[in-house]
Amino acid sequence: MTIVSGKAIVQTARDHGYAVGAFNTNNLEWTQAILRVAQAKQAPTIIAISMGAVNYMGGFKTVAQLIRNLDDALNITVPIAIHLDHGDYEAAKAAIQAGFTSVMFDVSHLPLAENLAKTREIVALAHAQDISVEAEVGSIGGEEDGIIGTGEIAPIADAIAMIETQIDFIAAGIGNIHGHYPANWQGLNLPHLQKLTTTLDAITNHQVPFVLHGGSGVPDDQIKTAIRLGVAKVNVNTEAQLAFHQALREFILTDQDLIGKNYDPRKLLAPGVTAIEASLADRLAVFGAPFKN
Repeated sequence: MTIVSGKAIVQTARDHGYAVGAFNTNNLEWTQAILRVAQAKQAPTIIAISMGAVNYMGGFKTVAQLIRNLDDALNITVPIAIHLDHGDYEAAKAAIQAGFTSVMFDVSHLPLAENLAKTREIVALAHAQDISVEAEVGSIGGEEDGIIGTGEIAPIADAIAMIETQIDFIAAGIGNIHGHYPANWQGLNLPHLQKLTTTLDAITNHQVPFVLHGGSGVPDDQIKTAIRLGVAKVNVNTEAQLAFHQALREFILTDQDLIGKNYDPRKLLAPGVTAIEASLADRLAVFGAPFKN
């Protein structure tokens, strides 16, 4: 069993200049694909799951046990964290109780003072069980399980206040967006990321890990620069979903599903699962993981 706290692998990534892939799972096959890629590339990996996907897959305990059981059954030897993505107050508490090893507590839509107060509560609950906490300032653009952000630039003062809650890594808006990036997107605000990392590193006297949400669709050169500037966790979901969809669509439109017993869900979904693995392996290469002595 190689399930660990998210902090254990994200802080190491920041200290050594690469980023951990935080890959969202959506079902059994998706979870297997993530674990197989992590093992093949020997890359410490975060399996993330949204509140909507938790409900779809049968609840927090089901998800936590599924990942643990597959980690054991597939003989995974690299560190794996089980992470709640964009969880509200009740979801974060439920994930902690169910055996998740990392939670992103996201009430960035609330006034800052309320965001900070509730984050401190979640930090206290999580840290008592060696569970890492991520939180957000400057909402990320797009929509995630009903939480809508416009792609704000996180104020430096807000980031300072958030890191003082003792969270383990921080998602700070730098113009990034969930889902598809529009044609007129201006790119990541990398100078602002530099200001954020320089400021927080100096205040905390250590290298603070930053999180890049909306990693699907960001140009590789911008991702690599963001990693050099302090990003140690990159979230990917849409990219793998699109790869899965395209492969499955091609399989069906070319009538391969009509051959033999290819209607069997295990065979029908196989091309999509293979596409997920290829997509995530490509991302890991860009993220520079894993660090090797």
